[in-house]
Amino acid sequence: MTLTVDLAATFSADGADDFHIAAAFEVETGETVVVLGPSGSGKTLLLESVAGFHDHEGAVRHDERVISNDPPESRDFGFVFQDYALFPHMTVRENVGFGLRYHESERDPETLLSELGVAALAERSPPTLSGGERQRVALARSLAVDPEVLLLDEPLSSLDVPTRQTLRDDLQDVLADATAIYVTHDRTTARALADRIVVMNDGGVVQTGTPTDVFERPASPLVARFTGSNVLPLAALPSLRETVDGTTDDSGYVAIRPEAVVLAGGDAGAVDATATVERVTREDASTRVVCALVTGDGTDVTVDAYSDDPPGVGETVSIRFPRDALTVC
Repeated sequence: MTLTVDLAATFSADGADDFHIAAAFEVETGETVVVLGPSGSGKTLLLESVAGFHDHEGAVRHDERVISNDPPESRDFGFVFQDYALFPHMTVRENVGFGLRYHESERDPETLLSELGVAALAERSPPTLSGGERQRVALARSLAVDPEVLLLDEPLSSLDVPTRQTLRDDLQDVLADATAIYVTHDRTTARALADRIVVMNDGGVVQTGTPTDVFERPASPLVARFTGSNVLPLAALPSLRETVDGTTDDSGYVAIRPEAVVLAGGDAGAVDATATVERVTREDASTRVVCALVTGDGTDVTVDAYSDDPPGVGETVSIRFPRDALTVC
């Protein structure tokens, strides 16, 4: 079974220019495709169009059956909303079982609540729950109808960091065998959950690939920056011009992950740049060092790197860019 998305839509708002989205990709059985992009890139509008909430051109096919004109309730999709969309006047149990009256295929609500760790909340009402508890209930409600495809619209975005991390771990289990489209602007979530990533910007798809493709081999400076890579102008770094994929074009850019950048010691031998340390920030597992490069043409270039033994702010450091970690973009 394959879900094929090949659609275009135009959205109008009073006093604003029309916004256009266009996307084409496939989701194979058991695959999680993450749609990743900045806020305002059209991710949610795309997901809602796939779900049938908006009219569009093109087609959505489910196992070769065109479902573009089917109402949402006939598409056999489960939808997890960013704002939970639970019925406040119903109990948790009633919320989870709400959709069962409309579907022949179903899963036991009690089992789902237990699997998601909220069985003890079955008689509670949504307003009495925390954000993480509400999102677990919303996920259970979507899974209760045993959907062919699960659509998730940034379900972790409003949660605090510890709750987000815990629920992200649980989602890895939930999505392991599910066919799903997951929308997010969070690159950590994308790397954790995706089998493939579709990167969107300004309503269009700018790159599609595995997490390794997108994060390690970004197709453009825009994708590189958004996924957390350093973007280096070749014109400012002469040592890189003739060593990256044989290019001699100094008008382009190369990308490199911060974890691949080497802060070289005094006996490092040949280095690619010298830099002044501007900021040192302790993160969960290591320390991020932001360096301002000294470039031959005076271009302002900053580079992020990680270090277990970070230099101090204001120190001068040498930097190496391993060639096998550089990507022309």
